[in-house]
Amino acid sequence: MGRIEKLLEYMRESDKDSFLQHALALEYIKIGKDEDARNLFNEILKREPTYIGSYYHLGKLLERVGDRPKAIRVYERGMEEAKRAGDNHAYNELMGAKEDAEEED
Repeated sequence: MGRIEKLLEYMRESDKDSFLQHALALEYIKIGKDEDARNLFNEILKREPTYIGSYYHLGKLLERVGDRPKAIRVYERGMEEAKRAGDNHAYNELMGAKEDAEEED
């Protein structure tokens, strides 16, 4: 059984588990299912805006598909959550990603 199938199996028992959804989104990215990944990241962040790691990966996905302005907004929202949580490491990673995205414009 592949990773995606295993994650889907776990999610049948706990479909609103942000960790499982995040892991599944990352697997979808690997196989080019960007829209499925994007939907999962959005669902996670709508339900649990403090799941900071999803901001980074959603932003990168948006950059890759050419929606840089939206990626920048996602990074900014993530930075706000990271700051609120006192997570300086995540804040700095998101700020770096945002600055890189802004330089591309």
